[in-house]
Amino acid sequence: MESDPSDKSNPITPKKHDLKDDGDSSPALRSPGANPQEGWVTGHGERNDEDEGKKDQEKIDTSEIAEEKVDVVDPEVCYSLEKALEDIDKLATILSSSNDENDPSEIPEFVDRLMDFVEAEVAGYCTDLGEGKAKWSQDPQVNSFLEIVGRVSKLATVVAPSKCREKFASLINRIGKIQQEALSFLEDEFRVSLDECRPIDLEKEGNVKSKQESTEESDQSIEEGDSFGYTNDIVSGLNKIAKEMISCGYESECCQVYIVTRRNSFEELFNKFGFENISIDDVQKMQWEALEREIVKWIQTFKECASVHFYRELRLAEAVFAGYPSIATHLFYNLTRSMLIHILNFSEAVAMSSKRSAEKLFKFLDMFETLRDMTCTMDRYFKDEDSANQLRTEINTARSRIGEAIVSMFSDLENSIKTDAGKNPVPGGAVHPLTSYTINYLKYASEYKETLEQVFKEHLKIERADSNNRTEFQGENNQDNSEKEPSPFSIQLTRVMDLLDSNLEAKSKLYKDVSLSFIFMMNNGRYILQKVKGSVEINELMGNNWRRKKSSELRQYHKNYQRETWSKVLGCFRDEGLNVHGKVSKPELKERFKTFNAMFEEIHKTQSAWIVKDEQLQSELRVSISAVVIPAYRSFLGRHSHHFTAGRQSEKYVKYQPEDLETYIDELFDGTPATTGRRKQ
Repeated sequence: MESDPSDKSNPITPKKHDLKDDGDSSPALRSPGANPQEGWVTGHGERNDEDEGKKDQEKIDTSEIAEEKVDVVDPEVCYSLEKALEDIDKLATILSSSNDENDPSEIPEFVDRLMDFVEAEVAGYCTDLGEGKAKWSQDPQVNSFLEIVGRVSKLATVVAPSKCREKFASLINRIGKIQQEALSFLEDEFRVSLDECRPIDLEKEGNVKSKQESTEESDQSIEEGDSFGYTNDIVSGLNKIAKEMISCGYESECCQVYIVTRRNSFEELFNKFGFENISIDDVQKMQWEALEREIVKWIQTFKECASVHFYRELRLAEAVFAGYPSIATHLFYNLTRSMLIHILNFSEAVAMSSKRSAEKLFKFLDMFETLRDMTCTMDRYFKDEDSANQLRTEINTARSRIGEAIVSMFSDLENSIKTDAGKNPVPGGAVHPLTSYTINYLKYASEYKETLEQVFKEHLKIERADSNNRTEFQGENNQDNSEKEPSPFSIQLTRVMDLLDSNLEAKSKLYKDVSLSFIFMMNNGRYILQKVKGSVEINELMGNNWRRKKSSELRQYHKNYQRETWSKVLGCFRDEGLNVHGKVSKPELKERFKTFNAMFEEIHKTQSAWIVKDEQLQSELRVSISAVVIPAYRSFLGRHSHHFTAGRQSEKYVKYQPEDLETYIDELFDGTPATTGRRKQ
């Protein structure tokens, strides 16, 4: 009964093959181009010749070695893995002699039987490993498979440069076929194992180290597989396969499988985050609400990749290609750069979007901060300065474009203030919507103070680079300036504030009542000042000089209001014009009281409808009015009330007591029209 080549327990009976007639139907032999003799083990097994030790010291004719080795092998001996490895080493020694001047006379008879055994062994191992009967990490069968593949590959290295290729054609092709079958299987297993190395789901990452801890531990032993999200068994198996493929000359195939598989893994990770590859055209067409959601996903994706997943990929590459640091570094760089460009393409598309407006500022600032902060994180992963510089340049370019978009948004804010030329005054002199929008916008923007300082500094550098001569001239003029120069962002804020003040000044002229225009300017000025004081960041940016100037303007508006509104009222209390021939003219006195009553009632009716929402300002206005009007009225009343007869005449002209005036004054600026009623004396 004929022996089954795949059955390792049965001896394989040697067959007579014509090694010259097989042709070139088998795959071409793969040679890694390494030194044929480097790292080989030859001459395993004991020799039957008692003088073997002496012959090792002598120079022997090559043909004699071949004849002796043929004589050593007993055709009836049962093959084992150890015996096969020994015979492969013997064959390698014989074939290596073909590279010298002397050629061996013939191929040893054991070669056919050896190739049958090796071919059956490789096929059996591939079946067992492929079906999961053996594991790549610990099973001894794996080591045996890798050892026999390694020996065959070394044998291929010896045969490839042989001068007797025609004579060894059949053998060369057969070795090539076995090698290709084994390494193709290894390539497939490498791909499958890499597919199993998937990032842990984010919701299960409670034990993932922070990016700072991760960075500090990046130089620790690669043997701590579990610490970076992959099991030791899988990583160990991948390392064995990678070593074998590289040593057998399949480095290119190994690297290609690795980079493609890991890239696919990242694509799946992006899908989990909901981050899609959105083109510039898609961004241009998107509504802001939809784009805002995409920006949130982008930020999450970039932060997680830079602080967690890129670190894991670095550790995985170092572990899989342990012993080949240059390959690990190269693969990690290419993978990282590929994924990084994928991520940065979105930020560039957003930066190039033509639909810029001031309300988009804050999401753009979030993107800028993400790009800035992740640059430092990415730098730590690369020991090679050139690689770090290249990736840093990619990130900085994207960040610069986002920064210029932010500067453009502030320009849009300035333009919106300049062009806000509404012709309808705000009722009651209340705070204008433009004021509240602008100040709240700046207040929230100032929470990004450090980021905006960086944005405008970088923008200033670009501007100065475009006008270098002007910059040098300014630099010379500023050398003697002992005061600290304001920051670029504070200059920007001041410019916006000045534009707002100019716009409000123009809007105040829309009021027909001059007093109301002053109330309008006080309302808006007070709102601005209080908002600035309530924000630590913007308060610091605007500075003490600006606050003092603003407070001084408010006091002046207050004085102007009092003069415009109450100076005529106070004129009623003067004694000039009351005396005729040394006596108080009663008709003139009556007219004075009538005039005062009418003026006060009109002011009360009108100005109680005016709006001063700021309680402190409202109180200050009322107190200041009372302080001016009530004492003057009380004094005038005390000097002249006795000229009226008690009763109806007195009530007709002296309609209000000082206490009544105080009550009515306290009703001013409530935003509700009120009427004055008769008060008891």
